[in-house]
Amino acid sequence: MAKAICADKPGGFEVLEWRDIPTPQLSPGEVLIHQTKVGLNFIDVYMTSGTYPFPEDGPQIPGGEAAGIIAQIGEGVDFFAVGDRVAYSTPNGAYREERVLAADKLVKLPAGVSDEVAAAAMLKGMTVEYLLNRSFKVNHNHKVLFHAAAGGVGLIAGQWLKYLGAESIGTVGSDDKISLAKAAGFTHVINYNNANFVDEVQDITNGYGVDVAYDSVGQATYPHTLSCLKRFGLFVSFGQSSGVIKNIAMSDLANNGSLYAQRPTLFNFIDTWESLSEVSGNMFQMIADGHLTMDINQRYPLKDVPIAFRALLERKTTGATVFDIGRD
Repeated sequence: MAKAICADKPGGFEVLEWRDIPTPQLSPGEVLIHQTKVGLNFIDVYMTSGTYPFPEDGPQIPGGEAAGIIAQIGEGVDFFAVGDRVAYSTPNGAYREERVLAADKLVKLPAGVSDEVAAAAMLKGMTVEYLLNRSFKVNHNHKVLFHAAAGGVGLIAGQWLKYLGAESIGTVGSDDKISLAKAAGFTHVINYNNANFVDEVQDITNGYGVDVAYDSVGQATYPHTLSCLKRFGLFVSFGQSSGVIKNIAMSDLANNGSLYAQRPTLFNFIDTWESLSEVSGNMFQMIADGHLTMDINQRYPLKDVPIAFRALLERKTTGATVFDIGRD
């Protein structure tokens, strides 16, 4: 038996419980991981709230990224060994001390990447990798709008965009987050609570608009983000921290300049061992080369997930939050 954060019914942080849960037996192709660090993401809140379906055969265990040490190997696994340091990203299930997982969902950690950095980077870092390299291939000629620039994904994106040489415009919700976003590498930062970000973007781009807009906020920023795009620009909606977009219409794309729109998810970009290795490998290389630093600004023991959820929902967090299992 090991402990996990569990929810038996949809709700907020109040439905989360820290309790014992059986560790499944290994099947062929699987490994047992003694987890050391787990990352926090807004999708974990969605999993708990019921935005995504609850499992039919047990409690919902949120958590989408973690790192740990392989403690046991199932039949047929020949590319990992007991004692290997590994990390992963999955839609849910990470908020536990031990986990059984298919070996082809794991990546081996490079020597220079700590468990804590990996737990902060797997979901968020790979999200930035596919957003900037696959959803839209950003280069130094592009102008980019990125909402929630001081969040976990945003601070990674700012650094990556700076490396690519793009002109980047980040938005934040308070003045104290402006310096964080600028330090991460954003060329311009707008506090959308103090200024109309559409007007600011148009002013910065001399009325041209941006080539691509990345939006993880959702309802609060839609459809205004569309007005920031140039003709034939791309709107990438990859989250909904303020709520699911409810009033989207195809005519919005036409009226704002024959725009393109995408609603991507990381797990479509890492659905094979080869694609997972490529995306994670690019991210780890950026870290190794010093182009990316994970800003881990909040740390909690895993049992305190409800406290961390509350801080996240009240927008009191910046950068990444990591939970400690107590096993290093």
